[in-house]
Amino acid sequence: MPQYFSIGYHQCRWNYRDEADVSHVDSMFDFHNIPYDVIWLDIEYTDGKRYFTWDTGAFPNPGKMIDNIGAKGRKLVTIIDPHIKRDSNYHIHTECQSQSLYVKNKQGEEYEGWCWPGSSSYPDFTSQKVRNWWTSLFSFDKFPGSRPNQYIWNDMNEPSVFNGPEVTMQKDMIHDGGWEHRDIHNIFGFYFHQATADALIQRDPKQNDRPFVLSRAFFAGSQRIGAIWTGDNAAQWTHLQAAIPMLLSISLSGIPFVGADVGGFFGNPDSELLTRWYFAGAFYPFFRGHAHIDAKRREPWLNGEPQTTNIRDALSIRYSILPLLYTLFRSNNESGLPILRPLWFEFPSDSSLFHVDNQFMFGEQILVQPIVHPGVTSTTVSLPSSSTRWFDWFDHSEQKGGRTITVQTPLSQIPIYIRGGHILALKLRQRRSSSQMLHDPFTILVAPSSSGEAKGRVYEDDGHSFDFTKGVYNDIILSFQHNKLSSIPVSLGCSSSSCPTNDVERIIFLGVASAPSRVFSSSGSPLEFTYFNKKITVRLPKVKMQEEW
Repeated sequence: MPQYFSIGYHQCRWNYRDEADVSHVDSMFDFHNIPYDVIWLDIEYTDGKRYFTWDTGAFPNPGKMIDNIGAKGRKLVTIIDPHIKRDSNYHIHTECQSQSLYVKNKQGEEYEGWCWPGSSSYPDFTSQKVRNWWTSLFSFDKFPGSRPNQYIWNDMNEPSVFNGPEVTMQKDMIHDGGWEHRDIHNIFGFYFHQATADALIQRDPKQNDRPFVLSRAFFAGSQRIGAIWTGDNAAQWTHLQAAIPMLLSISLSGIPFVGADVGGFFGNPDSELLTRWYFAGAFYPFFRGHAHIDAKRREPWLNGEPQTTNIRDALSIRYSILPLLYTLFRSNNESGLPILRPLWFEFPSDSSLFHVDNQFMFGEQILVQPIVHPGVTSTTVSLPSSSTRWFDWFDHSEQKGGRTITVQTPLSQIPIYIRGGHILALKLRQRRSSSQMLHDPFTILVAPSSSGEAKGRVYEDDGHSFDFTKGVYNDIILSFQHNKLSSIPVSLGCSSSSCPTNDVERIIFLGVASAPSRVFSSSGSPLEFTYFNKKITVRLPKVKMQEEW
């Protein structure tokens, strides 16, 4: 299970220049009422590309900077790569030399390659000894200025070697146990990722935090460690197009926490491309905006209106569905079911869907079709299954399945459809970050099937610790049958201090053919409601999510 903050929005670029720059970007998100959870620092935060250090000119008080971000419930991520600068005055390098921790060449000498710091060597992460040493480096006393709300980004961990064949390590380099690099290449990055995640667990055992570590390299089993992204993409429509089949493929391989850099890493997206990418990214399990050091600044507000509002709206969708996304991660944790799914995954008997890779299912509940071509004002959408009802996310209008429809696609939205037969528990109040939504009430959205039934699930725990493995969580089933909506707690093992009791502030029933004569609670008390456009809205139903009713 990921930490809850990590499924919010991440803001990154190579590089935020200094503490003042970080503070300004953080405050401008607040000024423009745009939510985010994490701000990232790329390699320039270090002292000359020496990891576990800070550029004291640009970041003289990193601990205070991180604390200021944390006061709003936000986090910082810093990059740490597997190459170590060969510098006799750099303690990490001298430790590697004195303890013989580096990968060796076939002559038994320290392997030397070229990466961001210049001349570099690589700790041999296939060795348990090296991994144990690596985990010790993240303790707060060894990484000055670090904080518990600081997490890590592992890049370049294939490993990337600028002067190596195919930009990686030579195949005859020697690893622990005498293995050549050709034999272990695909697990080098995996073990580096694993060691870093273990380090974040061990640095503060009392906090009992699940780690957050993003990795570029991955292997079978990486799903147990952390998030993955698709690497250095470009601000091109073709790269936005390619992201969907790439993320679907990785998801189907068993790795759910995946994303592609929103906006494209290289180059400068125009306003249309950037806006479209944010709407697509709102449904990536890992959602990060990122940019190259030579790219123009592209924080969501910089191009003015209407882009600022459109990106804010895309982020608002993401934050409203965080309870659903977290529940989907729990389902993946239990069963391995992917979060992003090709249409055929949910509708395997329809062979016409086998080739569709510009749409996807978000869980089993939501169908999404990002707009991935420029100048598009309308598009066709395949709605599977003639027996399925589909409801538009924005206006809640109903469409019949088993056909292809044409819809308008202004820059302010993309085709998003709720699948009939499902209940969504949403949080619709705008906050600065996900942690500030903890006490917010739920809106329950009921999208009935053709038979008039629907089901849903809400999973919650403390959002950060491993206590959920000991039964400290709430698991609630929502059911709509025979015109009756019920909440059925399967488990209420999470205390109110970790999982507060949330009110339900409204219930919306979609696809209702005619206005009911009355709506009443389980106690028989009448409830106020409105009926408009085949939709019933019940406000203040006087129930709580974590109670049976």
